[in-house]
Amino acid sequence: MNGVYELSIGAHVLVVDDDFNICEIIRMYLEKDGFRVSVCHDGRKAIEDFKDKAPDIVILDIMLPGMDGWQVCREIRKLSSIPIIMLSAKDETFNKVLGLELGADDYMVKPFEPKELIARIRAVLRRYEHHEEAPMQLVYPGLVVNKSNYTVKLNGKELELPPKELELLYFLASNPNKVFTREQLLENVWGFDFYGDSRTVDVHIKRLREKFEPNEYKWQIKTVWGVGYKFEVK
Repeated sequence: MNGVYELSIGAHVLVVDDDFNICEIIRMYLEKDGFRVSVCHDGRKAIEDFKDKAPDIVILDIMLPGMDGWQVCREIRKLSSIPIIMLSAKDETFNKVLGLELGADDYMVKPFEPKELIARIRAVLRRYEHHEEAPMQLVYPGLVVNKSNYTVKLNGKELELPPKELELLYFLASNPNKVFTREQLLENVWGFDFYGDSRTVDVHIKRLREKFEPNEYKWQIKTVWGVGYKFEVK
């Protein structure tokens, strides 16, 4: 992968939205800033274009004909971990949380400023490049976390984890014995200014722990009271 500046400026963006005017506005601003842009107006076609065009990032509307944005996000996550920024006319916490649960990296509410969208695209691409530089597979006693194919194995048996649970586990395990606040975890794993309740981190931690019980390993996801969480390795 090239440097951050080269990646963000020359990146190929797939814009998926059934509003032709919004697509053209986004295209105009992105191309002016040096991005390469492909546009699609249908959910099913978006999956085909994703496979054919191999974009670096996807801008994805929720309300689409053929297949809605939630379904498109699920299908893309089966194929790749590339960044996805979701768009919606609804400024509701439920929609934001659902988008994150499905693996989206950011969420913007319409109407939005094109310049803010560009800034978020660059920020997400920088985070993605940074994460890609880290080892894609982490190995601890009894545990293997592979971010390249989004799999987790516990004692040789594959666990079914939603994308954000896996990404949270991967991030913590990538930084053993380092304590992170809920806000830091939201920023690094969810990747944008979360407007909902930071207790969403607590929920994901609880679900992860349930999958590892009883814990007889030399590692654990530990609560540091009054601060946050860490992946403790003994």
